Amino acid sequence: MAKTLPRNAELADQLDLLADISEILAEESFKVIAYRRAAARIRETPSPVAELALAGRATDLPGIGKTIEQKVVEIVNDGEMHALTRRRERVPVGVVDFLRLPGVGPKTAARIWTELGVTTLDGLKIAAEDGRLRDLSGLGQKSEEKILKALDAGAGEQVEPRRLLGVGLPAVRRAVEELQAHPAAIAVSEAGSVRRRRETVRDLDLIATSSDAPVLIAAFCEGSWVRDVAARGPTKATVVGHDELRFDLRVVPPECYGNVLQHFSGSKDHNIALREDAQRRGLSISEYGVTVVETGEVVTHATEEELYDYLGYAFIPPELRENDGELAAARKGILPKFVELSDLRGEMHCHSTWSSDGKNSIEEMALESKRRGYTYLCLTDHSHYLRDGRMEAQWVEIDAVNTRVKPFRVLRGVEVNIRADGSLDVDEDVLAELDWVVASVHTAFERSPTERILGAIDNPHVDCIGHLTGRRILKRTGAEVDIELIVERAAEQGTALEINSQPDRLDMRDTHARLAGEAGVLIPITTDAHSITALGYGELGIGLARRAWLTKEKVLNTRSWAQIAKIRK
Repeated sequence: MAKTLPRNAELADQLDLLADISEILAEESFKVIAYRRAAARIRETPSPVAELALAGRATDLPGIGKTIEQKVVEIVNDGEMHALTRRRERVPVGVVDFLRLPGVGPKTAARIWTELGVTTLDGLKIAAEDGRLRDLSGLGQKSEEKILKALDAGAGEQVEPRRLLGVGLPAVRRAVEELQAHPAAIAVSEAGSVRRRRETVRDLDLIATSSDAPVLIAAFCEGSWVRDVAARGPTKATVVGHDELRFDLRVVPPECYGNVLQHFSGSKDHNIALREDAQRRGLSISEYGVTVVETGEVVTHATEEELYDYLGYAFIPPELRENDGELAAARKGILPKFVELSDLRGEMHCHSTWSSDGKNSIEEMALESKRRGYTYLCLTDHSHYLRDGRMEAQWVEIDAVNTRVKPFRVLRGVEVNIRADGSLDVDEDVLAELDWVVASVHTAFERSPTERILGAIDNPHVDCIGHLTGRRILKRTGAEVDIELIVERAAEQGTALEINSQPDRLDMRDTHARLAGEAGVLIPITTDAHSITALGYGELGIGLARRAWLTKEKVLNTRSWAQIAKIRK
């Protein structure tokens, strides 16, 4: 009987666990980074990586070298990579669970274990209730309270089952493109939370109409990226990919395609409000049509535009379908035209190899931005890598690159750290010479974050606040800041608040961005890219901006650099 190969998620889980334990043991950071990158790559790969490793082809994947490939082979042969087995013997299993708690990193987890002798979540809760955590280096009373609150809520016990939009969106797009290319397909669309551009997704919904539904269903279930077929019928199917993502496909008649697509794209609250309004006018809405209650006539719609028009609304973009005022605005015909990806004219927060974690040179970042249709790029490498004359040396390189890429322009920028005491880690006279200054909180999120951000907003040389709360979606909640006060001050001072498009940041979140937009704050949509590939994250930021009701005029980098220079403080 053939051996069942481990799934991609199992391989990635072992690599993530190896990274966690290695960090707790204070091993070399480059190894930890390599393990995490390989785990992310394997988790997102649609084909079975174990198969590739056995064939010696896993190294074809970016970020997978011979060492990682060998570890995958060890899992296939022995059930677990040998390096993980050795490290498991050194760290109690419960200590790794500490890393899922707010404010608990590997060093803190190690101190809880070695200094307090605590090795389980139950033991940690007792230690927190006894007030023993606050005396550990790196913790305090507030951190202790946050940990206790998280433990009471069940944190640390299991990993959140949702996935990042940045993972789900490319996956659903691949599935849509594959189905659209099939001869039996008439129309195929993503639906559900991924189409609304929610920051996290669970199942990935697809709606299609076809000339031969069973044939299209068969093509869907037999795709090379499919690991398991969970359910299959003549018009519906559910499959799980090698990346552990779950896809639901419905194939419907062309005449009601718009009805079904709208039903599975709107949030629960949006659809309930839509139905209730229709009932008041003698109509009954279902996923397959609209029934005129008095006559029993069922009206179907081939497109969503036709459906909304029939119900008396202007078309409502999917990102807005959350029952947050969109129905009333669409009924009155006053929904504005929201920002599009094609409106962006430049990148205003990105990094190069001058930051140690940057992957591409200044020129490579500039050329990729130019290829995307941008006319400028604000290079904002991390300030702590630009000390001892390195910033001035970088300016020389920027000038040289500009001569080669003109009329495209690279602007001199920096991402400065807002220290725990509220000061910035770059001298004022240096900041004054820069074209664009982003100030960000990177550490000590619990230490007066609102006051520190307000201080940076007030600084005459700070143009923008980066990733406002510092959250890491599914990993870290971010700083608890007074959004209303920050937005008010930013509007007064003319300081921008960015939408950071990194998949695990999307910070500001949509509700904060909407508040900022309504207050007249300047909002650039940035990628915080550390590589040319990451410059594509702007699409995620655009989705968030549309959820925040932002128009082109409210997004700063829909303007030329000359226009921005005139309104910079």
